[in-house]
Amino acid sequence: MATEKSSSTPDAGDKGFLNWIEKVGNKVPDPTIMFVYLIGLIAVLSAILAWIGVSVTDDVVIPVPKEEFSQVNEQFGGNWQIYDTTTGMPAEIPDYTIEERTFEVRNLLSIDGIRFFFSSFVDNFAGFGVVAVVLIAMAGVGVAEHAGLMGAMIRRVVKVAPRRWLAFILIFVGVLSSVATDAGYLILVPLAAAAFLTVGRHPLAGLAGAFAGVGAAFGANLLITPSDSMLTEITNEVLVSAGMQPIEVTQNFYFGIVSTFLLATVALLVTVFVTEKRLGAYDRRDMTIADEAEGVDHDAEARGLKFSFWALLGFVALVLALTLPPGAPLRDPETGAIIGTTPFMASLVFLISLAFLVCGVAYGAGARTLRGGTATVRAIAKTFASLGGLLVMFLMIAQFIALFNWTNLPTVAAVSAAELLEQASVPAIVLLLAFIVVIVILDFILPGLVPKWVIFAPVFIPIFASLDVAPQTLLAAYRVGDSPVNVLTPLMVYLPFMVTVAQRYKKEAGIGTIIALMIPYAVWMLLSWTALYVVWFLLGIPWGPGSPVDIAG
Repeated sequence: MATEKSSSTPDAGDKGFLNWIEKVGNKVPDPTIMFVYLIGLIAVLSAILAWIGVSVTDDVVIPVPKEEFSQVNEQFGGNWQIYDTTTGMPAEIPDYTIEERTFEVRNLLSIDGIRFFFSSFVDNFAGFGVVAVVLIAMAGVGVAEHAGLMGAMIRRVVKVAPRRWLAFILIFVGVLSSVATDAGYLILVPLAAAAFLTVGRHPLAGLAGAFAGVGAAFGANLLITPSDSMLTEITNEVLVSAGMQPIEVTQNFYFGIVSTFLLATVALLVTVFVTEKRLGAYDRRDMTIADEAEGVDHDAEARGLKFSFWALLGFVALVLALTLPPGAPLRDPETGAIIGTTPFMASLVFLISLAFLVCGVAYGAGARTLRGGTATVRAIAKTFASLGGLLVMFLMIAQFIALFNWTNLPTVAAVSAAELLEQASVPAIVLLLAFIVVIVILDFILPGLVPKWVIFAPVFIPIFASLDVAPQTLLAAYRVGDSPVNVLTPLMVYLPFMVTVAQRYKKEAGIGTIIALMIPYAVWMLLSWTALYVVWFLLGIPWGPGSPVDIAG
């Protein structure tokens, strides 16, 4: 295992575009301070645009507060009934409604803006869900790591998995991890970096490959994910309001399966032929964490793994008992479904963290590395302490996102881009490609698969329907444009976490390091996915079961 070479860039030295990106990116202020500057920038920009009077009008999808209606109905005796104004027949309360709204740019430097800044500061951070997700996920992982389970698992996986297949396995699992929403970022990416280190490959290459699988391919999967359910609900509300037939949640199923294998393969090729060649051999002296590979008690490790295996079987049996029987707590209380927007899917991050916690405690008991409840609590506290800098960064990110959204700047930018595409008189495939480009650009300022679709669905579904383009075709294009640059946008909430992981192996790593690593993935995955989309569209292959390319089909 080579250790003499530097971890920077042995082939190109200080030359090369990506090295320049890394250097420039790492010279920007601390990410926390950078978001302070960005808040100042949007404050000035919002003041200028508000003074000019910039505004847009758009149809938006509004969630209906069904639970609140039900509670009010019960309080009044349960006699209220909703009627369809067209047919006069009783109707169910819809999940969403379509409403025309005018969005004006709001001045963050106005009295209302300053009042919002001060009065919402605490609530912005308290409502920033990623903080709770990170803490809950890392609690279980921290116990497992402190007990030594993570290192033992990596060594065992590396021992049985062929070295040439390790990268593909990690990337492929990363693509599939979108079914668990945030778990891939918090668990798989650090695991991949450590796994690469164990087999003598550069840990930052493992980080980059797994991050690409989790983030840049987020819209693809072999399974139906919670995001698919939400996108389908929003789409169907637009379709029903326009008098069109709703679509099924499997509308992009075939396309998702093919995309999963394509994107995993592309990410693998970039990892091997671009990332690892650029990084070169890794010098373990750059590590800022202890190397667990030395002084391992293999007998204790084997005993700990045996304990954790039986603990895992018991945990899985418990989860199955809570999920599989009719009326089980983790099934949907109304439909009985397990997959989709269900308690089981909503519990995945907690269940995964709890699995690591249980297995970590069991491993610690078997390997005699973690004994008693006090040691477990200390392991969690130690993990939380290591996240202090990340939490401070999240504090400012939460403020920036809340203030940015309050000004209506993201909505104005999105609707303005939509209007430009609407006015273009070009063939459907060209318009679809332009749509993908617009989504790519807007993902830098409005990341998140669902929020942008809430804005775009009411605008573009009718436009493309007039061109005989089916809504599932538009939704497939939306997936292509949304995911690849997730790994580049500074507003991606887990980007600071990627920096934290990278600094374990390269002390001077920063935002520039991550962006330089991920640019080749974003570019090649976007190009290959777009090419697949164009071929799929031109050949007229159904996107999923009963989901043709055009409406007539």
